[in-house]
Amino acid sequence: MIYTGDLGTVGSQLLYELCERRGVRLSDYHNDFGKMIYDIEKQDVHAGASGCGCSASMMSSYIMDEMQKGNQKNILYCATGALLSPTSVLQGETIPGICHLVNIKC
Repeated sequence: MIYTGDLGTVGSQLLYELCERRGVRLSDYHNDFGKMIYDIEKQDVHAGASGCGCSASMMSSYIMDEMQKGNQKNILYCATGALLSPTSVLQGETIPGICHLVNIKC
C-alpha cells in the first residue's frame, strides 16, 4: 500500500490522473491520510488538512496497529506537504512541495 500525507481528495485525484497518463493505475494501491482522517461526507475539507498532523496521527495509530496485526506488511509512506511561507504567498511566489518517502516492511 502507498500512503500520502495530505493530498486530500483534490490532490489524490490529480495524482491518479498523472499516473494513468503513464499507464500506472495507482488508485488500487493508494490511500491518503488527509482523506482517511476526516469524514469526507460530513466535513467540507476538499484538500485535507495538515500533512504533518495527518501523517503523524495516522502512522502512529492506525497504520502501526494494522502492521502489528499483520494486515499490512509492506508500505510506502510518502509524507507530503507544502512549505508555506506568508512572505512568499504575499509576494505572489509559488508554494514549493516536499515529500519524504519511507518504505516500512515487517
